[in-house]
Amino acid sequence: MKDKNIMNLAVKTTFPITAPKLTYDVLIENQQDGTVKAILLGLPDCQGLGNTETEAIEKLSQSLQTRLKTAKIVTLEIEAPKVENPWLKFAGMFKDDPQFDEMLEYIEADRRELDAKMEEHYRQIDAENEIK
Repeated sequence: MKDKNIMNLAVKTTFPITAPKLTYDVLIENQQDGTVKAILLGLPDCQGLGNTETEAIEKLSQSLQTRLKTAKIVTLEIEAPKVENPWLKFAGMFKDDPQFDEMLEYIEADRRELDAKMEEHYRQIDAENEIK
């Protein structure tokens, strides 16, 4: 009988695993006293104040990093409420009306008459533009 050699394999993983970088929109405001304020849009209480724009942004970044040590940003996704189409309550309300076809014919005739009037109106406008 042969000896069975069992090998222990170790998997090496490099830590720390780098998280994706987060990006934020920052409002930069020059103050009356000559300093610069950097305000994180969406979190107006997260600010940095400095003598230069770079310094203000660095202080804002430090402030945000300190804040994120005890908090986190998550994405909340909710479904929109299902709203019934308001026209559905009228769908089919004339299906048994014996005068429905007659009403449709009346609407079609009226539409043709209005279209003819509009066509004549456009012809008059075109004719006036040709004269000018």
